Amino acid sequence: MNRHVTVGLDDSAESHAAAVWAAREASSRGVALRLVHVEEWPVTPEIPLTLTEALVKRYETLLRDAAERARRDHPGLDVTTEMVHGRAGAELTRAADGAEVTALGSRGLGGIVGFLVGSVSLAVVATSTRPVVLVRAEQPGTDAGATESGSAAGAIGTTEDAEQASADAQATAAVGSRPDVVLGLDIARPSDPLLDFAFGTAARRNVALRVVHSWSPPASYGYAAILDPEIGTGLGRRAAEGLTELLRPWRSRFPEVRVVEKTVVGPPARELVHASRGADLLVVGRRGRRPALPHLGHVAHAVIHHSTAPVAVVPLA
Repeated sequence: MNRHVTVGLDDSAESHAAAVWAAREASSRGVALRLVHVEEWPVTPEIPLTLTEALVKRYETLLRDAAERARRDHPGLDVTTEMVHGRAGAELTRAADGAEVTALGSRGLGGIVGFLVGSVSLAVVATSTRPVVLVRAEQPGTDAGATESGSAAGAIGTTEDAEQASADAQATAAVGSRPDVVLGLDIARPSDPLLDFAFGTAARRNVALRVVHSWSPPASYGYAAILDPEIGTGLGRRAAEGLTELLRPWRSRFPEVRVVEKTVVGPPARELVHASRGADLLVVGRRGRRPALPHLGHVAHAVIHHSTAPVAVVPLA
């Protein structure tokens, strides 16, 4: 099969937003776009055949309209549509495993609750062997960067203060006014697929890459840090140096990408939710795969629920 980007399509606003995102991604990669709808409606004697036929026609129209929009927005883009029958989670995971990247919609329920990630999206994100991006629909009249992100941070057990707001403002100024790609990176467990996805995305979109590494001092340093604050400063310096060294070969590989490095003390999920404000994309990794039980690490789980930007979850090698 030819190289392509896949999007799982239904009639929700979030799914349409995912289709727009996927068309842009396919165009930037120079690959085809595949629109997939999974038909789960059971055909049984209790359900009239005419109703089933009406649903099929409805989704055929949905796929056709989405394809026409993608071709209109990206002239020359190769777009295919497909309606498959089966369990949505299994069929979309199968489709995602054959794609360079897959986009799915995630429904936002407001700042306090954040994303509602349905069982289908969760299953695909947690089990696919390829990157999956969760996209939420734009909410007219809402300043997502100010309202949604602040409340979302509170929802995962943190409050915004003046110091954090100042840090966010400095990070935004550092990368300019254009949205950037944010990468959450654990320097103790680096991953080539994760770094390649983040750098490649930033390069294709001609935007900056902001790499965030969050660290916490070992518990054994607690009393020592109180007696000698320089201990914490030394740990922070080593974390920053480790991040710089880790990114050095990737800077050489993608010299056109402007990279902003940031090491912070605190829970990774909280820092990445803050960093997602105004970002074009937030990229995080996922380790392990449990086919019988979808599984996400706590950081990936938190950010896909509360990030204000689309979230790419990349399986780590």
